[in-house]
Amino acid sequence: MFRSMLVRSSASAKQAAIRRSFSSGSVPERKVAILGAAGGIGQPLALLMKLNPLVSSLSLYDIANTPGVAADVGHINTRSEVVGYMGDDNLAKALEGADLVIIPAGVPRKPGMTRDDLFNINAGIVKNLCTAIAKYCPHALINMISNPVNSTVPIAAEIFKKAGMYDEKKLFGVTTLDVVRARTFYAGKANVPVAEVNVPVIGGHAGVTILPLFSQATPQANLSSDILTALTKRTQDGGTEVVEAKAGKGSATLSMAYAGALFADACLKGLNGVPDVIECSYVQSTITELPFFASKVRLGKNGVEEVLDLGPLSDFEKEGLEALKPELKSSIEKGVKFANQ
Repeated sequence: MFRSMLVRSSASAKQAAIRRSFSSGSVPERKVAILGAAGGIGQPLALLMKLNPLVSSLSLYDIANTPGVAADVGHINTRSEVVGYMGDDNLAKALEGADLVIIPAGVPRKPGMTRDDLFNINAGIVKNLCTAIAKYCPHALINMISNPVNSTVPIAAEIFKKAGMYDEKKLFGVTTLDVVRARTFYAGKANVPVAEVNVPVIGGHAGVTILPLFSQATPQANLSSDILTALTKRTQDGGTEVVEAKAGKGSATLSMAYAGALFADACLKGLNGVPDVIECSYVQSTITELPFFASKVRLGKNGVEEVLDLGPLSDFEKEGLEALKPELKSSIEKGVKFANQ
């Protein structure tokens, strides 16, 4: 079920055949740790990773309630063994031997909160978790979900540098939810099956820093500039749309868990040597003057194998790219400053 759900429809028949051949019997042992596993994103993400046949060991960590989540998810009859770890004293055990660490830890957005309002709480949590990762599983791939991603990824990089363990190929900001939203919203307006849609999303992971490249969307549809502008705005404001719809009762947790599971699956496929795994992610980058930037990335055995060029942009997208740079630069600098103070 999970494999068919996650295999990208844009893959060639050959690639699809390769991916289908990856049954639990033929893939390596892979330990995945989820930090913040008892939270609003963490619980559905734990469920989705339990359904992934590429995972052999699922380690669930949080400051509270993880034994219950682990017991619940652990009853599901799929390949991975599940262990729950609770509290600082057990963080080392949760991390040791991990191939992939997914971090949805932190507090969610509430109505009226910007991602920057989350900064001081979540930045401190990320700093502590990354200090532990550098010590106990320094070679793992890191999937950062904790917001504000534009700042938490630079924080993680600085913490790993201080520990002498930074590998820019292994640190990813998960921007997949922006791609998921762009695909869904585009398919609705273009009147095409959503499973066939792909839309690259570049920049960052907050507000105007999110730039969907609808000019590169497949399949192409002849949409007016007004519709493309509205689709761009809706993609940028997707998180706010959910926060407001939940009316103070939460943020985008279920769709974020799905997006996180999609990206984690791509990372595991890359680690296992599946060819041509390409996803958008917020990584250390030289394709713009900014040190971190989200764009299409080829994933492989070392994490980032290649950061792909942005490709041709429409005039609207070129304007959007220049408009997002000051805010993204500021968020990156804020993260670096926090990590070093």
